[in-house]
Amino acid sequence: MRRVCFLLKVRQDRIEEYRERHAAVWPEMQAALRDTGWRNYSLFLRDDGLLVGYLETDDFDKALEGMARTEVNARWQAEMAPFFEDLDGRAPDQGMLPLTEVFHLD
Repeated sequence: MRRVCFLLKVRQDRIEEYRERHAAVWPEMQAALRDTGWRNYSLFLRDDGLLVGYLETDDFDKALEGMARTEVNARWQAEMAPFFEDLDGRAPDQGMLPLTEVFHLD
């Protein structure tokens, strides 16, 4: 099992709407995440827009590829892209660059 942590930046003027949208993530999006191997997935949002994501998966590349093949993810990514800074035309899930784990206490 691999632990994955990543950072993104939510636009300051969209933070409240971003919170609202994630309070009601579509059931079919949640099912797709589960079906493609995303476990223990959490998002943490700081008041300045820094978003920290954490998930556990057997194979992160495979989990990303699985989501990329779903129609619901294409819709979700298209709707979420305007919320983020510095994506340079990429979808939010393409901007999820994992951080290097340097310590873990089990």
